[in-house]
Amino acid sequence: MSGHDILETTELRDFAQMLSDLFTPGDDHRIGEVIELDRELWTTLTELGLDRLTGSEATGGSGAGWLEAALLHEAAGGAAAAVPLGENDLLAGWLLETAGLPVEPAVRTAALLDGDGTARHVPWARYADALVVLWDSGEGWRVAEIPRRDVELTESVNLAAEPRDHLRLDTTTLTGAAVPDGVAEQFRYRGALLRALQSVGAMDRILDLTVEHTTARVQFGRPLARFQAVQHLVADIATEASLAHAATDAAIDAVRAGGFGEASTRFAIAAAASCAGHAASVVTRNAHQAFGAIGFTMEHELHRHANRILSWRSEFGTVASWDAELLAAATSAPDVWALIAGGPAR
Repeated sequence: MSGHDILETTELRDFAQMLSDLFTPGDDHRIGEVIELDRELWTTLTELGLDRLTGSEATGGSGAGWLEAALLHEAAGGAAAAVPLGENDLLAGWLLETAGLPVEPAVRTAALLDGDGTARHVPWARYADALVVLWDSGEGWRVAEIPRRDVELTESVNLAAEPRDHLRLDTTTLTGAAVPDGVAEQFRYRGALLRALQSVGAMDRILDLTVEHTTARVQFGRPLARFQAVQHLVADIATEASLAHAATDAAIDAVRAGGFGEASTRFAIAAAASCAGHAASVVTRNAHQAFGAIGFTMEHELHRHANRILSWRSEFGTVASWDAELLAAATSAPDVWALIAGGPAR
């Protein structure tokens, strides 16, 4: 079914409404200030079972699927929620379950370690209770959960001032649990799909803000929205956001239909990451043109979303790397159309 059709069931409509009530767009974050974990929101999310939405019920999760996850992370992205929801559930929690390790209540993030035991730009690391790490031991991939206090950490931030810290661990002292070889690849695709979902939520919010501003703002005796040039700016934002939505919907379809091991799923996620990354440029540029100087001010909400989508598109793979993956898949596929249209509609 299409992105709009996923709300046809009463349960999903109720869930979407709950998320709308839970997440409020934006906050009073100022440029230059590092964003802190919203612990009050995190407590609420934990009480509602949203911190581990897709985790198995046997390990304390809510047992939901990717449809619900898509709604959750789009809503969180649109609200610029300062919590590691996806990192805790879709990455760290999933890694622990895959490794057969216990999943106790905690704030977690996850990292894929390089050969020297380092990981750069790890989201929310400084605020995590524990970090779940994945590394190649030389005899296969392993997963371990490390208390934050035992990790050497250098604090850093992304363009949006979200915590993106650098880690160093001595992997020779780690034991952990073995996981299949494909887990490292799936980690990257899961992260990319998470960022695409968050980005389309943020783009929706940018579109709403732009429509509101251009409708209310009057110049030369009429609203900005009456000027054809401004209409083109807004139309392009809506078009790019819709394209990114369609691509992420298709990726969710593919995950539900065949899991992450299928070539069609990997292609769909690459397409979603590529579309969201390219859309971020147009959406950000056009919105700031429509707003003018006010969109850059510390007090205005726009920059919080714009800086996020520009930052998120370089995490778990750059736009160029996803473009290259799409090209390689298309040129090597025996049936390109089947690859593009692969997977049943949801």
